[in-house]
Amino acid sequence: MRTLLRQQLVCYWLQLKMLSTSAFEGFLAVLFPLMFATTTLMLYQLNGDPESLEYAALGVAIMGMWTCQGVVAATLIGRERWAGTLELVIAAPTSFGRVVVPITMAMSTIGFYCVIATLLWERFVFGISLDIASWPLFVLSVLAGGVTLALIGYFIAVTAVKYRSSGALGAALEYPGWLLCGFVVPLAVLPAWSNPISWAIPTTWAMAAVRSSATGGSPWRDLFLCAVTGAAYAVLAAWLGRALIDSARRNADLALK
Repeated sequence: MRTLLRQQLVCYWLQLKMLSTSAFEGFLAVLFPLMFATTTLMLYQLNGDPESLEYAALGVAIMGMWTCQGVVAATLIGRERWAGTLELVIAAPTSFGRVVVPITMAMSTIGFYCVIATLLWERFVFGISLDIASWPLFVLSVLAGGVTLALIGYFIAVTAVKYRSSGALGAALEYPGWLLCGFVVPLAVLPAWSNPISWAIPTTWAMAAVRSSATGGSPWRDLFLCAVTGAAYAVLAAWLGRALIDSARRNADLALK
């Protein structure tokens, strides 16, 4: 266990340093989400409803985490392939999940930067001062969202082990996720058939927990469901990753996909 924790921490720290010094990641994690946040808030300002504006302000803060994690996770394996290191990672005796999860956790940490930057942007540019009823529960809900997003990133990343086209999965999920997770519009206004899809995404429950903690409600039910669905993604990703890697080793076709 000690060796496992040390490996995870070292990998996480090295990846965090690389992501923090990357110009592309800096743009994606802060400037890119701020562009979307600005557009959303300007649209809500036209409505002239302070309550709906605060609703949007909470949503766009977490929305940036979704953007940061999904897009980068989808290209994570692709970058290893381009660098010529994917074969080494696949051939290593270390579990593939032990390599990928620290990377997606580092990306979630970058996502926390995005949350802070967006909240500051809302305060000083739009003059939106969020009245958070419970800051400890609010921070806990944001952390839960970040951790479960890392597990979603793990799931997205393993799909690209053998299939190059899977790298587009994150970009394809970015905009639908804004709606399905309830970032910018309430889930109640979406078609009924989309509700089960929303409920299957941990970030939906994390967003609900963030809103509950901000408005004085109890976020514990939402946090529990967030943890359960996030764990399901981790289990599914571990099984899928093992199946794809075993297939690549058995058929020796990793470089052909």
